[in-house]
Amino acid sequence: MTARGQNERKFGSWRTLAHGGRLYFMVVSGKLGWTARYLKEVDAAEQTLRFWQEIYDSKNRLVEVHEKFPQDFGHRRVEESPP
Repeated sequence: MTARGQNERKFGSWRTLAHGGRLYFMVVSGKLGWTARYLKEVDAAEQTLRFWQEIYDSKNRLVEVHEKFPQDFGHRRVEESPP
């Protein structure tokens, strides 16, 4: 199976980017109403450019970002913007 086929099968959703690559994404629901969104950006040759995870709370607010590739920066809390 090709890399594109593997990515399509694993993530299930994607959109084509202006540079010819793709952004694959998948949403996983947690037990307490939180969700995790996994995102993978690839170039036109399906080489991974970036892979990260976004965590949303039960009110669908972005709470945390975990950048995993090209360098693992660990979990980063997203600061609330002032009202």
